[in-house]
Amino acid sequence: MSLTITNVSFSYGERSILTGVSLEVPTGTTTAVVAPSGSGKSTLLRVIAGLLTPSTGSIILDGKELSQVPTHLRSIGVVFQDNQLFPHLNVYDNVIFGLRMAKTDKTIADRRCHELLELVGLDQAAKQSVSTLSGGESKRVALARALAPSPKFLLLDEPLTGLDHELHDRLAHDLRQILHTTSTTALLVTHFLPEAEIISDSIHHLH
Repeated sequence: MSLTITNVSFSYGERSILTGVSLEVPTGTTTAVVAPSGSGKSTLLRVIAGLLTPSTGSIILDGKELSQVPTHLRSIGVVFQDNQLFPHLNVYDNVIFGLRMAKTDKTIADRRCHELLELVGLDQAAKQSVSTLSGGESKRVALARALAPSPKFLLLDEPLTGLDHELHDRLAHDLRQILHTTSTTALLVTHFLPEAEIISDSIHHLH
């Protein structure tokens, strides 16, 4: 499920945020976009997800132009910087949420949920409140929830922010392994080059 971005630009009024961005993410690989804060990394993800409309350019996913495709029909998962877990739900219910919204068969959804919890190392925490999780565990739940509906493409918005150095590096290696194990096509944005070098297969510098 490759993604091709060609000459994408976006402006807020007179302020140009993205100018002529082009990149390609081959099927089953992770590409990182590395740039300092305020350079438009998160804006690029919002454009891909359909939350913002680019002023120029095209975004093609799996051979299909996305300009006229509503956000909820793009089959794009997102892992946010602040996780955005549902605090009133336990770990299992957070992960299975998207499958329930899609009215997936209960048996299939349950199996998928447990497979992902095992993959991220939280199969023993299924009934645990997310409010009791550590920072690293919360990020694992957010990743499992994003992967649960089997999106064609995954967007990772600085997903390891706020972790101490040792945990950050360990989760970066784990994230790379999980993305490869699930053959997920993904775009990671980060300001931290060493993180990109661990997780991604290729790096694009945004200026």
